[in-house]
Amino acid sequence: MISSSEYGPHSWGLLVTVDHQHEEVQEELLLQVTGDLHIGGVMLKLVEEIKIAQDWSDYALWWEQKKCWLLKTHWTLDKCGVQADAKLFFTTQHKMLRLRLPNMKTVRLKVSFSSMVFKAVSDICKILNIRRSEELSLLKPSEGTLKKKKKKDKNNKEPVTDDILNLCNSPVSSGLSGSPGLYSKTMAPIYDPVSGTPASSTITWFSDSPLTEQNCSILTFSHPNCSPETLAEMYQPRTLADKAKLNAGWLDSSRSLMEQGILEDDQLLLRFKYYTFFDLNPKYDAVRINQIYEQARWAILLEEIDCTEEEMLIFAALQYHVSKLSLSSEAQDFSCESEVDEVEAALSNLEVTLEGGNTNNILEDITDIPKLADNLRLVRPRKLSLKAIKPYWFVFKDTSISYFKNKECAQGEPIEKLNLKGCEVVPDVNVAAKKFGIKLLIPVADGMNEVYLRCDNENQYARWMAACVLASKGKTMADSSYQPEVHKILSFLKMKNWTMSPQAVSDPENTDMKPECFVSLRYTKKYKSKQLVARILEAHQNVSQMPLVEAKLRFIQAWQSLPEFGLSYYIVRFKGSKKDDVLGVSYNRLIRIDIATGDPITTWRFSNMKQWNVNWEIRQVAIEFDQNVSIAFTCLSADCKIIHEYIGGYIFLSTRSKDQNETLDEDLFHKLTGGQE
Repeated sequence: MISSSEYGPHSWGLLVTVDHQHEEVQEELLLQVTGDLHIGGVMLKLVEEIKIAQDWSDYALWWEQKKCWLLKTHWTLDKCGVQADAKLFFTTQHKMLRLRLPNMKTVRLKVSFSSMVFKAVSDICKILNIRRSEELSLLKPSEGTLKKKKKKDKNNKEPVTDDILNLCNSPVSSGLSGSPGLYSKTMAPIYDPVSGTPASSTITWFSDSPLTEQNCSILTFSHPNCSPETLAEMYQPRTLADKAKLNAGWLDSSRSLMEQGILEDDQLLLRFKYYTFFDLNPKYDAVRINQIYEQARWAILLEEIDCTEEEMLIFAALQYHVSKLSLSSEAQDFSCESEVDEVEAALSNLEVTLEGGNTNNILEDITDIPKLADNLRLVRPRKLSLKAIKPYWFVFKDTSISYFKNKECAQGEPIEKLNLKGCEVVPDVNVAAKKFGIKLLIPVADGMNEVYLRCDNENQYARWMAACVLASKGKTMADSSYQPEVHKILSFLKMKNWTMSPQAVSDPENTDMKPECFVSLRYTKKYKSKQLVARILEAHQNVSQMPLVEAKLRFIQAWQSLPEFGLSYYIVRFKGSKKDDVLGVSYNRLIRIDIATGDPITTWRFSNMKQWNVNWEIRQVAIEFDQNVSIAFTCLSADCKIIHEYIGGYIFLSTRSKDQNETLDEDLFHKLTGGQE
């Protein structure tokens, strides 16, 4: 050991533990240092003491007591606050991590334990070839799911460990700036847009990527479904409080994995956290589309989101279709002959733009304010009697619905005018029973005013439903998204509208379907296996001709049309309230929900939000809205930082545009979500 006289009287001993596999390396080294020595100098001393020639560039110092990395190598020990009692670890920044993907496959890869989680997820997505990494994050499995697994027979092996996909040789995951998998920002399609297989032009890229052709298919294809027994053993939330548990484990995007107690080779869940899937393109997003489809599929099978029996059968039919195509070689052999060359298509679009298209229509759209006028039935629920159903003449204009006794009275004052801005719109549809209803929950001073509209047919329902959905967001029918919304609703209704075809369901016993794999446990208890097979095959007729990727996209669209889609639940206590409530966080609003009944109490739109902040001392989130509305609450089921990050994250995602060329303003994300603890 060097004597203190060589350093002067101000030197002191600093104990550093070295994380190294080599036998000759001492586990602990005592370095004589002074307070003005910088972190880089300490690391240099360590390497000189270790006396092993290797690449040390991935090593850094971890301060155990403070749970932080010392990454600013030019800072001195004094500036960092490191003194003689500090326990420092000299360890690698990139470590192995097991990630459970939405399709329940586990990948093992090297991840930066020193970068902020936001950056780590971005690197992970580059390895897995998933665009728009800002929509995903890492989630700790909730305690409830772990307890369920512990109850299983100890002799049973977990199926997950048998098929871990090792991607540890990836240049990205090694911390090097090598080839980022198939991740591409060029115009060249990476995948066949019909079948989701890698495009022939990109097969040659696999040599530089950890995603070999086989590995890529594991991520892009939906593989054989789990057994009904496995499904029964998985954690299924029964109440809103159970659903709130699922969202408690999101990691803080502004801190590193190591700072949050994640250890090497731990298992985390990689999930889509934000339900705003921007720019889904089958040519580039085969992995992304499949993983979103899988996350939606499991959410429906495990009843994390509610749907009607009719909807469950559609989801089952689409799953059956996807699994059939994924297993058959036909999926690989699809060709896309009708596809127009991308450059040619871009040039023809440019030509139309330069010529100006049909200017008459454009001028007409600007001057003419669209409106709907039709006979509908109004249903008002009454507490002590049957529902009152009466026909009225309805007029929908801007974001309001007015109704009159009949068409002749439409020039006068309406019986009532309903402003739909900020309301909740819930479909109330049963196609088989010819029931096309729209449930409106309209915010009023003391909660929500419940109104039902009944339409006569699919077309009328689609037009009025689309108008209501847009109005709830503060948009009118003049908005460009109105017609696509109508089309989306009609296509979903068409899938629901199946008729019994004898040849399609002639012999359900001869099919190799296990219906228990495609529906939630509730329906396997309600119906016999043969009944389910027959009903799923009935529904399958409407989707049987769909190519693989289109079927997955239809499944995602159907999932997005469910009333509860995109809601993440938390148990909170509002300021001034004596009981707990549930707060639903969505991409465009917050909903206060009664924890006992599950009924919405109030909705607040992000578009009306002025500001929000967190009092970190009492862990209280405070939000101000227009018209002097302000709320404050503490979160009971999770850290308030998670809700704060959700709100900021959704606002950040709303700033994205296709012009950005996929570059993200990471600083803006951390400003909106980081908080000042």
